[in-house]
Amino acid sequence: MQPDDEVCLCFHVTRRKIENYLRIHRPSRVSQLSQCGGAGTGCGWCVPFLRRYFDQAQTGADALGLTKEQYANQRAAYIQRGKVHEPAPGQPDPSGAPAAEPPTPLQEP
Repeated sequence: MQPDDEVCLCFHVTRRKIENYLRIHRPSRVSQLSQCGGAGTGCGWCVPFLRRYFDQAQTGADALGLTKEQYANQRAAYIQRGKVHEPAPGQPDPSGAPAAEPPTPLQEP
């Protein structure tokens, strides 16, 4: 994502604004990013990404690696699922369902 791409699509908070907020205010908790234009307080889609930016500010690692279009498409799918994030393979489902197993390669008989 580019610096002027929106991370919080509900409140139009850009990556640049989030990164500047992190640099200037140095929040001690990821939830304090909600003070940055209300980021994360709308539909909830951007909350995991806000956590990544928060972690990036702490460690200096790259946060997303997504294009603006990929990010918007993933958010649209999130809204269609009823605002439920898909757990990553092997990660526990927040609903308590069993963890999704990573796909296994097909074996020839």
